[in-house]
Order: sequence, then structure tokens, then C-alpha cells
Amino acid sequence: MKVIATAGHVDHGKSTLIQALTGIDPDRLQEEKQRGMTIDLGFAWLTLPDGEPVGIVDVPGHIDFIKNMVAGIGAVDAALLVVAADEGVMPQTHEHLAILDLLQTPRGVVALTKIDLAEDEEWLEMVQEEVRDELAGTSLANAPVIPVSAYTGTGLDDLLQALADVLAQAPPQPVAGPPRLFIDRAFSISGFGTVVTGTLKEGVLQIGDEVVIEPGGLKARIRGLQSHKQQLERALPGSRVAVNLGGLHPTDLYRGQVLTTAGWLKSAKRVDVRLRAWHDAPAILKHNMEITFHSGSAETIGRLRLLEENDLLPGEETWAQIELRDPVAVGRGDHFIIRRPSPSATLAGGVIVDPTPRRRHKRHQPHLFHRFDVLLRNDPVELAELIISERGPIAPPEIEEALQLSPAQTQNALNILLAEERAWPLMPDAMMTDAGWERIGKRLRRVLDDYHTAHPAWLGMVREELKSRIQPRTGWSPRTFNAIVDRALDEGLLQEEHGYLALADFTPAFNARQQKAVDDLLARFRAQPYTPPSVRQTLEIIDSEMLAALIQRGDLIKLGTDILFARDIYKEMVTRTIDYLQQHGQITVAECRDLFGASRKYILAFLEHLDREHITRRQDDYRVLARQSNK
Repeated sequence: MKVIATAGHVDHGKSTLIQALTGIDPDRLQEEKQRGMTIDLGFAWLTLPDGEPVGIVDVPGHIDFIKNMVAGIGAVDAALLVVAADEGVMPQTHEHLAILDLLQTPRGVVALTKIDLAEDEEWLEMVQEEVRDELAGTSLANAPVIPVSAYTGTGLDDLLQALADVLAQAPPQPVAGPPRLFIDRAFSISGFGTVVTGTLKEGVLQIGDEVVIEPGGLKARIRGLQSHKQQLERALPGSRVAVNLGGLHPTDLYRGQVLTTAGWLKSAKRVDVRLRAWHDAPAILKHNMEITFHSGSAETIGRLRLLEENDLLPGEETWAQIELRDPVAVGRGDHFIIRRPSPSATLAGGVIVDPTPRRRHKRHQPHLFHRFDVLLRNDPVELAELIISERGPIAPPEIEEALQLSPAQTQNALNILLAEERAWPLMPDAMMTDAGWERIGKRLRRVLDDYHTAHPAWLGMVREELKSRIQPRTGWSPRTFNAIVDRALDEGLLQEEHGYLALADFTPAFNARQQKAVDDLLARFRAQPYTPPSVRQTLEIIDSEMLAALIQRGDLIKLGTDILFARDIYKEMVTRTIDYLQQHGQITVAECRDLFGASRKYILAFLEHLDREHITRRQDDYRVLARQSNK
């Protein structure tokens, strides 16, 4: 199934030609019939001489409705450019052809209509030559020009054959992979409910499929399918399709959304693009100018950020980022058009290289342009290497989603990268590259170096805090982060002590003044070993930063909110308590207090700490050894 779209100046006979070819009047609106002018998209279909069914999208030619024209032209196999023989190339002929070229519409046919109104053969030849000159240098440069008359029927058979010949050159639309239907209409039919129509660009739709509508993340189930008024069980790519959806109301839907399956297409209010200014653009594109963005059937206001220069002259190309007022759901490799909002005019077009950039880019960044080059070349191996370097460690399904690659493309790319040692598994399901590992290493060094500068006496960071500071916004699983830490420890980038992570060359230390205060404090702890200074009393000698360092290093053991013991004293108390329990089987708070000559406050905190450490276990008013209670 193939789809063609008309293009051309207002009143050059597009709709009349379609009706002559198909017997269907594509003007569906009452206003269109009253004014004799196409305002919105119209639809028809026919069967070509070779038996191929073809859908036709008829677009408006008037300058006021070019935005509707762009919505209909974005997902077709060929264009049917209509030029009236009695007028020749006119302003909207010129602009429609520019749009076709900027969208890189790969093939088409020119219908030279109204030949019955041409002055003579010489005039007709002159118009044909004018059309060929207009086509030169565009994506339709080799399009055949077929003289026709919808009124007399002259040339219609030749036109149908030319369309068949051109469409025979079109590659089949991809059946594998998720479907993508650009919604151009949403309405309700009594007895059926909500219906959307559009061109199915790729993939297959079947009755019963669960689908999602983006932007919006709306979920629905397909209740019915129709193409060319024929009920279908299964819709193939390249066809015009009406989809009956359950669970949605027409007011939830609008032109510009995309019907697809969940899990791969994401909406964004920012896109990275390769931009080409139309060689005959009526204005110079400037950095930060307001524009109208069109892609697929979507249209929204945006702001153009030129990343290389401040201006883009007609005919030139550049890298750009477009920030959008409303989210759009587009894919890498999709084409788009940029128009000036007022006075409206087509200015440029291009291809989307990143449909969901993570940030607003700084300008004049050569490394960023190298990344764009890789995305534009669209080689799966290069793409996989790029995304692993940027986001690794990353699993194959995440690579597929990020790059919109098939599982087979992803696996083949990974096989090549592994064979050429351009990537390696951090874990069986998490790929890395050397560049990606270097990126993580730099991040580890930067974060920990800042931390060591702020806390020079501390041993380092606990794992969870370090994870929260270096992981990407999407987050890492504990398993993935631990694999990163283990490799960093093996490579000598990190060290770990008492569960704290630090750079391998870091040594915690107090300055001379702090060290003297610490020595004085520890002397007091040893002078009164079983009734040591409280936390409050300790903070009268050293600050909280120093106290945290002593607790981290294990010089002081914190047993409760306000209870501290020196490490050697605490270990001695644990040993003596275990010895007592081994001899007597149990111990009370009073017996433990007598054992050390300490007050109840200290002994109660000490015994509760032993319970938490599973050294002892409380039974009624006694403590017993925890291992004995498990017998």
C-alpha cells in the first residue's frame, strides 16, 4: 500500500484532478464546496494500472492553509505536484516545491493540468520548460511532467502509468518494529465511538492491539480498522488508516499526535536538528528567533537556537536546537519544516538528529557537532558506541529504546563492538566503552575530590551518598553501582575503609590545631573510661565536623543519642561482657553496671547497642549471648 499527496498553487485543479482520477470528491467540508477551494486535508484512493492500491492526500494550495498542506505531506511515498498549464509556476507552486524539497520527498510526478485552456502547443512547451527549470536542484528534479485535462480526460491514463512507475521505485515501508501513525483527524461516529485517521508510516496495526497516543501517554485498544472504506483485521505500513479506539474521547485527541505502542517513542519540547535554509527564503534565519515547527502532522510554535553562528543565510546549513512551546513525538531521522509565523513564509527544513536531547546545549561546542555527525550518519554500530560512551553502563534494551533500533540491529552492533574491543561488559547485561568508563572515572574523581576538600578528616562517602551524586538522572540499580565501585577499587581509583569510599591517594587528616584538640579529648575519654564525656560535652572541645570524622574512623563509638565511648574501651567492655556471659549465662543491667563501675545511663546504652549488633539478646530482664538464643 502506497500513499501520494498533492501539492500546488490554489485553483490549479488538484481536487478536480483527484476526482477525475478516483471518482471521489476529496473536498469534505461544506465551506470547501461553497468556496470551491480546498481548506483542509482531503482523502481519496484509486487502483493503479499494475493493480497497486494507492491512497491520496489532497492538500490545500492557498497561502493561508499551507500549515494544513505540511501536515498532509509528511509521511507519503510520492508527491503529485499540480501546475495549471494556463498559468504556469505560481507563488504557491514555488513554496510547495520548496516544502517537498526540504522534507526530502524522494519521488514524484508533475501533472500539468488544464491543458485544454492552454493557448497553443508552443505555450504548453514553454510552461513544461518552466516547470523543469523549477524542479532543477530539488528532490523532484527527475520527476516526469505529464500534460492532462481533468475536463476532457486527456492524459489521465498516462498520469496513472507515471504514478505506477514512480511508486514502483519506492521501497516497502518497514513492517518490523513498532507502528507509527501520524494522526491528522479525530472524530466520533455514532455507534462506533472515537476514530482517528492518518498515514501509517511504519509497523503494523491489528484489532485488539494496545496502543498509546503521544504526546499525552494516552492508552487505548484498537476496536476496528478501515482503509479505503474496507474493514481490516490488520493495517500495513504506508496506508491511509482509520482506527476505531476504545477508551478515549475525540476531545482527548488532536492533529499532530502519534499513535504507536508503548515503550519507545517519547515526547519532548526540545529537538536537535540539522537545518537547511531554503535557497529562496524570504528572510535570514537568526539565533533565538520565533518560528513555527512542522513535522509529521504536528505543528507548534518554537524558538530557534543556532549552535554555530548567529545567522543562517538562504541555502546554507547548520546545527541547531529548537525549543518548542508544546511537546512533539518525533523520531531520529524525521524531517521537519520551519516557517515564519508572521507574515507566514517557509524558511527552512531539515532532519532531526536527536528527538529527546537531555539539556539545553551551549553554543559553539565542536564535540557536540561531532556527536551530531554520528547521529546523522545513522550507522547502528557508531550509534551504539556513542550511546554506550554517553550513558554506559547500559543494557541492550535501553540502547534499542534510546536509538530507536531493532533488537537485531542492536545485537549485531554489539557483536561488532565486542569483537573489535570497542566495548566491553561491566556486567553480562551492562555495556561500557573505554570513553564511557573514563567519563565515570572523571566524575568519581571530581565528586570525591570536592568532598575530601570539604571534609579533609573524614574517611570518605558512604556508597549510597556517592551513588546519588554521580548517577545519571535515570538512576542506577544498586547492582550496577556496586559493579562500578568494584571495578574502580580493582583499578586502584578508589579505596574503601569501614564502608566509606575515598580516592585511592587520599589520606584523612586533621590540621595541627584540630589534632591537638582531638588528642586532649581522647585523653579525657581514657581518664574516665566508663563514664566518658557526653556528645554535648565533646562538642564543647571539638566541632561537629571533627566529631563526625572520629566516629567515621572508629576512634569513638556512638552508642546512643548522647553516649560515646573510646574504641579501645568499647572493645574491652565487649570482651569482658562476653566472658561474663560465658561464665554465668546471663547478665542484668545492674550486674553489668557493677562489672564496670559505671552509671545505669551508660550501661543501658551499651547493652542496647550489643542487642542491635546481635552480640546479645534480651530475655525478660536479662541479656544472654545471641548465639545461645538460637540453639
